[in-house]
Amino acid sequence: MTVLPDDGLELAAEFPDVSHEQWQRLVAGVLRKSGKDVEGAQAEEALSTALEDGLRTRPLFTAHDNAPEPGFPGFAPFVRGGRAEGNTVGGWGVRQRHAVADAAAVLGDLENGVTSLWLVVGEDGIPVPSLGRVLDGVYLDLAPVVLDAGREVEPAAGELLRLYEERGVAPEAVRGNLGGDPLGYEARTGQPYDFAPVAALARRCADGYPGLRALTVDALPYHEAGGSAAQELGASLATGVAYLRELTEAGLGVEQACAQLEFRYAATADQFLTIAKLRAARRLWARVAEACGAPAAGAQLQHVVTSPVMMTRRDPWVNMLRTTIATLAAGAGGADSVTVLPFDDALGLPDAFARRIARNTSTILIEESHLSRVIDPAGGSWYVERLTDELARAGWEFFRTIERDGGQAAVLRSGRLRTDLATTWAERSKKLAKRREPITGVSEFPHLSEKPVARQPAPGAPSGGLPRVRRDEAYEELRARSDAHLAATGSRPRIFLATIGPAAAHTARATFASNLFQAGGIEPVTAGTFAESGATEVCLCSSDALYEEQAQSAAAELRAAGASHVFLAGRPGQYPGVDAYVFAGCDAVAVLSATLDRMGVSR
Repeated sequence: MTVLPDDGLELAAEFPDVSHEQWQRLVAGVLRKSGKDVEGAQAEEALSTALEDGLRTRPLFTAHDNAPEPGFPGFAPFVRGGRAEGNTVGGWGVRQRHAVADAAAVLGDLENGVTSLWLVVGEDGIPVPSLGRVLDGVYLDLAPVVLDAGREVEPAAGELLRLYEERGVAPEAVRGNLGGDPLGYEARTGQPYDFAPVAALARRCADGYPGLRALTVDALPYHEAGGSAAQELGASLATGVAYLRELTEAGLGVEQACAQLEFRYAATADQFLTIAKLRAARRLWARVAEACGAPAAGAQLQHVVTSPVMMTRRDPWVNMLRTTIATLAAGAGGADSVTVLPFDDALGLPDAFARRIARNTSTILIEESHLSRVIDPAGGSWYVERLTDELARAGWEFFRTIERDGGQAAVLRSGRLRTDLATTWAERSKKLAKRREPITGVSEFPHLSEKPVARQPAPGAPSGGLPRVRRDEAYEELRARSDAHLAATGSRPRIFLATIGPAAAHTARATFASNLFQAGGIEPVTAGTFAESGATEVCLCSSDALYEEQAQSAAAELRAAGASHVFLAGRPGQYPGVDAYVFAGCDAVAVLSATLDRMGVSR
């Protein structure tokens, strides 16, 4: 028995153990006070949160929540990282994306913390002949270059390799990725292209450029089409397996083929789901490599991009917070390189300030927060390990359904994948519309008088394939209608908030109603009288007790004053004169759209 020194610090061991059942009884007691009469496991379930893919986050995880052994960093199944040292040496790679031929911006990034470049080349980005000019002054033996050239991968790769040779960069010093991704391009555009040139590039890299990869397995098209984390994982696995088949048929060994792939995933502001997704992705790819007879080649190289789906056009400054959390999650999840999209990415070309904030996000997390000094910091958490396991199983099941239906190319061309992703997005859209998934600055705490952030238009993105969705799209449509009305009439559509009783009785519901209506671009008016407000619709705000006493008479008075439609903020009831109710969980988008229609605000 070890005797600890008497240092005055009390130990938890001095307290009696509490059983799971005791905790559940305490939870049940608290829930009973809020009107929920549940016991035992049902009490615990009442505090659980449903996620996509059939997953649930429970309020308590313990050592009894078993998950497979994650192994060690750098060893199969690579859950804890593809390298034994993780990112502890220098942090993850800071990779900035450039879609226009701006050599000054490229050099500015490299001189201020960026360690690799992601260049969009071709008809939707930097012209292939301009690649040399864009990379003028770049030390190509120090800064890895990753291309994103769509079907122009062959000429773009040829030009980049020519630049390496022309500038005397030794083949063994070349790092990066030529960006061949036929299935990713088909997902974006609906147009296939021949794999043979990509296989030839992979052969060339395998033979002469040991640090250069030829292919990207880009899961962003599936994430941006509304897919869940498991669908993103499953589609990336199916794509990777399709590329392994093509490369081995072209003469590469399984180990060589695996070494030609880099995987690209999205990181969202749901930090634990992102961490679990990246850990699960490595485990799943290790399983594929093992099944192919090359377990040692299963260390997945991961490039992670902060999610375009979560970026908002209104109050875009909040995007800085979203991308910070997403970057933290990517780093904690073991990403090899991270691209932080600038906060104004959804508005057009980012300016110098936005690029600076984007690159400094990683720098602060690496250099000041020391996030990279710990390998797999979330590892060992019962919650994270269980979530990793459940997500891996869901992703593997989705991968199996793709393989059962003929593989990634087949499900893209049949429309099955589009349908699956659309179904997932439709369910999520319901949560967004009901504000069950809040969007700060858009569906929650919107700022109607904010000054718009204007940016130069960005190059057109590939289209014709899977759709691109955004969380804010339904609210953005409503706000755009309000903006057009403001431009045409000089004022926004208005609603009068009629408060009943003292502030203590109406403040909470008035705040709720104000946020809800502003989310649709409808200006709430609280000062003065209804007649002075210039509004045609009104919302009653007060407590349930005062509604019972005064709602009917208040509604009658407002109708006599000219109100055409009367809302009540609170639970639906039977109050004569009240036309509709707004409450937590109501379909805010439907309510707001119908309200704008009644107000004569054109679509």
